[in-house]
Amino acid sequence: MIEKVNFLVDDVTTFRADFVENGPGVPGIEPKVALYRLKMFQEEFLIRDRKYHSYHGGEILFGLPNQQYPELVETKREIELFDKLYSLYSKVKDTLAKWKDIKWSEIVEEIKNMTETIEQFSKDCTKLPGQLKQWAAYKELKQEIDDMIEILPLVEGLAKDSIRNRHWDEIIEITKEDIPYQEESFNFDQLMQAPLLKFKDDVEDISERADKELKLEKSLHNDVILYWEDAELEINMWKGIDSPCILGGNIQDIIEKLEEHMMLLNQFNAVRHVKPFKPLVIEKMTLISDVSDTVERWLKVQTLWTNLVSVFMSGDIAKQMPTESKMFRKIHSQWLKIMERAHEGKNVIKVCTNDLLRNSLGGLQDGLEICQKKLENYLDAKKMIFPRFYFCSNDDLLKILSVGSDPNMVQDDFEKLFAAINRVRFDDTDRRLIVDIFQIMGKFEECLTLQEGVHAEGNIEEWLVKLQNEMQRSVRAVAQRGCQDCFSMALKDFCGAYQSQISILSSLLLFSKYFP
Repeated sequence: MIEKVNFLVDDVTTFRADFVENGPGVPGIEPKVALYRLKMFQEEFLIRDRKYHSYHGGEILFGLPNQQYPELVETKREIELFDKLYSLYSKVKDTLAKWKDIKWSEIVEEIKNMTETIEQFSKDCTKLPGQLKQWAAYKELKQEIDDMIEILPLVEGLAKDSIRNRHWDEIIEITKEDIPYQEESFNFDQLMQAPLLKFKDDVEDISERADKELKLEKSLHNDVILYWEDAELEINMWKGIDSPCILGGNIQDIIEKLEEHMMLLNQFNAVRHVKPFKPLVIEKMTLISDVSDTVERWLKVQTLWTNLVSVFMSGDIAKQMPTESKMFRKIHSQWLKIMERAHEGKNVIKVCTNDLLRNSLGGLQDGLEICQKKLENYLDAKKMIFPRFYFCSNDDLLKILSVGSDPNMVQDDFEKLFAAINRVRFDDTDRRLIVDIFQIMGKFEECLTLQEGVHAEGNIEEWLVKLQNEMQRSVRAVAQRGCQDCFSMALKDFCGAYQSQISILSSLLLFSKYFP
């Protein structure tokens, strides 16, 4: 027993010397070599540690002095210390080796776990005893962990949906590293070959820019392109027309959207990250501008058409302006054809970019403006003959002129032409002969019988002039009689016999006579 103990004492001393000289703690050796030596000396240590415990038990059994092995204790302490470092070192190395084979297509699913793992490694590394921090293995371990902590956010940024081939090409250009991002076998290790940390700011800038580009791309597609793919025009009916023939319903909404999207596209065109989509943005700006111009002209033509259709398609005016009516009817036929096509197509973009519409609107507008100008000249001529037409709006005047052949249809318009006339009465026998004029005074109606009836025949402005002249002559005659009768009749009887205005005038004469 003593011989074995003595042998172990010598063996431990030799083992200790060998550990100091050739163990993992030798300065300057590579971490991989140190790890190999640590594992070898751990095995050797376990052999001697088992012998120590066996011999220690024998010493107790035989009552022998307890032999001490300070070298073994010191070696155990150092091995345990190195084991803490190299256990973490091995774990990190093994983990990084496994990550190398992760396919890029799977990196999105793995990146969160990778980040959590490397953060835990960083915490474990920080907890290592301070005396280990001088060793190369620790420095290498710390550097790899720190590098990975910096790299993983870059990797996460490159794994986002916003990264396109053009962004990869930029990274390849910056790093001068051939990154096979398009290959199915592309993995994490192949990306790590590129010096991403060296160009960290550039990679982050590309990633951030990709996000902004994606946001712009989605907005361009969802807010603009998709809207106009589905946007439709509402074509409605017009008075007396059996087919849809006017833009209505949602046209104001369409105009607002055109303005809104033009502003949005201008904003897109002004930002720095629009470059990949600039041709598309310019294309859509041109399209929206063209559609806006078409809609604007379309509405101008429509306004002209709606103002003129009732004038030239029916009534006396059409008869009095045969040349213009013929021109308008041709325009009217073209207009209905255009609106029929628009009703069939409906899609705003398709309709407004249709050559038939775009090529026709200019000619239609020119023709309608000629018709309108001729109509204005026609109305001006009527006003010159009968100036009281200036009291009416053009719409009211057109209505009056269009029914002028039937005097009874003008009955409701007399008060627009004459402030004191509410209606007229036609002779019971001759239905075109105006014999009386009436005025509403409060709850009462006053009548003035014309000296001579006026025939409502011919052009309306001509017989209205005759009516006006006869009204003046008749009022003058009644006023003359009133001025004579006011001196001979009782005031009550006089006021009952004459119109209120004549009564007032005569009262003034009486007043001036008795109170000069």
